[in-house]
Amino acid sequence: MAMSADEQTKNIRLDLPIGGMNCAGCAANIEKALKGLDGVESVNVNFATARATVVFAPQILKPEDIEKAIVSAGYEVIHGTGEDEEDAERTAREREYGMLKREFWAGLAFSFVIFIGSSPHFFPWMPRFLNSPWLLWALATPVQFWIGRRFYKGAWAALKHGRADMNTLVAVGTSAAYLYSAAATLFPVFFEAGGIKPDVYFDTSAVIITLILFGRMLEARAKGRTSEAIKKLIGLQPKTARVVRDGAEIDLPIKDVVVGDVVIVRPGERIPADGIVIQGRSAVDESMITGESLPVEKTNGDEVIGATINRTGSFTFRTAKVGRDTVLARIIRLVQEAQGSKAPIQRLADVIAGYFVPIVISIAVLTFIAWLVFGPKPALTFALLNFVAVMIIACPCALGLATPTAVMVGTGKGAENGILIRGGESLEMAGRITAVVFDKTGTLTKGEPEVTDLFVAAPFSEDDVLRLAASVERVSEHPLGEAVVKKAADENLALSPAVNFRALEGLGLEADVDDRAVVIGNEKLMRERTIDFGAFGDRVAMLSGEGKTPVFVAVDGRAAGFLAVADTLKDDSFRAVERLKDLGLEIVMLTGDNRRTAEAIARRAGIKIVVAELLPADKVLEIKKLQDAGKRVAMVGDGINDAPALAQADVGIAIGTGTDVAMEAADITLMRDDLAGVAQAIELSRRTIRTIKQNLFWAFIYNVIGIPVAAGVLYPFFGLLLNPMIASAAMAASSVSVVSNSLRLRRVKLGPPA
Repeated sequence: MAMSADEQTKNIRLDLPIGGMNCAGCAANIEKALKGLDGVESVNVNFATARATVVFAPQILKPEDIEKAIVSAGYEVIHGTGEDEEDAERTAREREYGMLKREFWAGLAFSFVIFIGSSPHFFPWMPRFLNSPWLLWALATPVQFWIGRRFYKGAWAALKHGRADMNTLVAVGTSAAYLYSAAATLFPVFFEAGGIKPDVYFDTSAVIITLILFGRMLEARAKGRTSEAIKKLIGLQPKTARVVRDGAEIDLPIKDVVVGDVVIVRPGERIPADGIVIQGRSAVDESMITGESLPVEKTNGDEVIGATINRTGSFTFRTAKVGRDTVLARIIRLVQEAQGSKAPIQRLADVIAGYFVPIVISIAVLTFIAWLVFGPKPALTFALLNFVAVMIIACPCALGLATPTAVMVGTGKGAENGILIRGGESLEMAGRITAVVFDKTGTLTKGEPEVTDLFVAAPFSEDDVLRLAASVERVSEHPLGEAVVKKAADENLALSPAVNFRALEGLGLEADVDDRAVVIGNEKLMRERTIDFGAFGDRVAMLSGEGKTPVFVAVDGRAAGFLAVADTLKDDSFRAVERLKDLGLEIVMLTGDNRRTAEAIARRAGIKIVVAELLPADKVLEIKKLQDAGKRVAMVGDGINDAPALAQADVGIAIGTGTDVAMEAADITLMRDDLAGVAQAIELSRRTIRTIKQNLFWAFIYNVIGIPVAAGVLYPFFGLLLNPMIASAAMAASSVSVVSNSLRLRRVKLGPPA
C-alpha cells in the first residue's frame, strides 16, 4: 500500500493492490463503492493491474475506511510495504493463478464425464449408467456451486451496489441451464404433459463454467506477463548492503540501511543506495539509468546511483537516499502509476461497459420470450439455450482489457528503453503530437562551451598559443576560460603559473606567463591595445557566422592567434531531428541565445523555424501561439529551467536528467541524454494507441456480431444456432486475444537510433 501527498490539493493519494477482481465490471463496482465515500476526490481502479488509486481528504476520511469499503464490496486489499508489498502482490497473483488452475482441472474432469454421459449418440460404447440424469445432476452440482462459486460471489457483490457485471451474466446463464435441468430431472412427467421432452443440459452449465475458468486462467497468466517491466526494475534492487557500523563491516538487509550509513561496494556488486563516494575510485556501469554503455569513472565527491553496477575497483560511499527515495524507486513508482492510469480513449469503453450488461440481460430476456412465443417445438428448450448463449457470449471482459493491457505493456516497453511515461493520458497525447519544440542549450547542444577551432600566426605553434592561453584562463572563472583549459588538458599540455594576473571587465584577461606578456580577450580589447588581427578577418567572420565566439590571444604585443569557442551540437541532434521529420512532425527551436548563434545551430541541426532571444515566459507564449494555430505541441527541454514551457505544452519531454524536478515537471522523462528517445517515445505512443484501437474494435465487433448470432438471427435463414458451450469458448478466446495483441508491443523495435 503506497501513500503520497498531492501537492496541488494537499490531499492524500492511496495506492492499493486489490485481490478478487475478475472482470472490468469488478473494477466498476469498486469505483462506485469508493466514490460514494465522503472525502474521496477521485478514484481509478485498473482491472489489468488490479490496483486502486484513491485521492482523498485525510481530514474527512481515513485509509482504513477506504479498505473497509473495498472489503464490503466483496474484494480484498493486499497488504505489505515496499518490497514486502511487491512480494505480497506476487504471492496473491500466484495464489489466484494456482486456484484457477486447480478449479479448471477439477471442472474439466467433472465436465468431461458429464459431457460423455449427456451425449450417448456420440459415445454409444460408454456404460449406460453414465446417461442417468440423476448422476449428471450429482456431478454438475459441485461444478455449479463449488467451482463456479466465484461467479455467484461476484454477482452478489455487484447486486449489492445496484450493478450487473460479467459474473452476473455467467451466474444467471448457467443457473438457468442448471435449474431447468434439475427441474426436468425431478419432474419429468410435468414436462411430458406439456409436450416437452425432459432433456437435461447439465453439460451446458458445467462446460461453460469450465471454459470460462480456462479463459480466466490464461488471462491471469497473460496479465502477469504485461508487468514484466516492473519485475525487471524491481529485480535490479540489491537485497543486502555491506555497512560500516561501530568500526565493523556487517551485511544488512537493504531495508535496514539508513541515510548517512557508510557502505562498502566491491567489484561486480550492485550499489545498494544513492550516495556520495568518500573513499576509493572505480568505474560504474550506469546504463540502467542513463543508457550510456561506457562505465563512468567515480572518485571522491562523485554521486553514485543505487542498483547501478560497480565494475572495477572498490569504493566507500555515504548514503544520501534510501528505500523509496532512490532514483530506481522513483522510476518504479512512476512506471506503476503510469501502468495503473487510464488513457482518455478508455473513457468511451468505460461508458459503454456501464450500460452494456443491463442491455445484454434485456436482450437475453427478449430472446427467451421471442423463442418461447414464436420458436419451433420444443420452444422452451430453444428459448433456454439461446437465452444462455446470449448471456455467455456478451462478456465485457475483452472490452475492459482492451486499453489497460496496452497501456501496461506500452509504458513498460518505454521503461525498458529509458523512456518514463507518466500515465495513459501522456502516452495517448504523445501519439497525437504534430509539432516538436526544442530548447537549444543542453538539449540540442551539449550545454557547455568547447574549443572548436584554433588558428595561429607565425612563428607561434598551436601548442604554444593553447598552452599560454590556458595558463592565464585557469585563474579565471569564466565559462569560455574553462573550455580553453579543458582543451589544453585534452592535449596533455603542461601549464605554467600566471603572474600579475588582471581581469579586464567586459574585455578579457592579461598576465605574465614564462616572462611573456599574454593578453586574451575580445576584438574590442585587441583594438584598444592596437594589436592587428586583420590577417584573420575572413576566418573570424566565417566562424562568427556559425555562432562561434572568437577568443583572441596576443603575446608580447603581437597577434599570436585566436580560438573559436562554442556550445556545440550534440552528435545525435541532426539524426534525431531528421527522424522526427520522417514521422511527419513540424520542428521548432526556441532559445534565449542571440539570433546569429541560434540560426547557426538550427542550420546544423536541420531546423528551419527558429525563435531566439526569448525569456522563459516568452517560450510559453510561443508554445501558446502554436497551440492556437491548431497544433498539438511537445516541448523538449532539460526539465528544470524550461519547466513553464514543459507545463504549457501538450506533452513535456525532459531530456537525460533523471532528477526529481525533471520527473515531476515532464509528462515524459528520457533517462539517457539521447535525443533519439523523443522520436522513440512518439513512435511508441502511436503504436500503443493503434493497438488499443485494434483491441477496442475487435472487442466491439465480437459483441456486435456475437450477440445477434447467439440470439438466433441466423436460424430462420440457415437453421444455425450458437451452442452456449461454443459461445463460452469464444468469449474466453476474445479476452485472451486482446491481451495477446497488447503483448505484441513487447516485440516492437523503436525506430533507428539517432
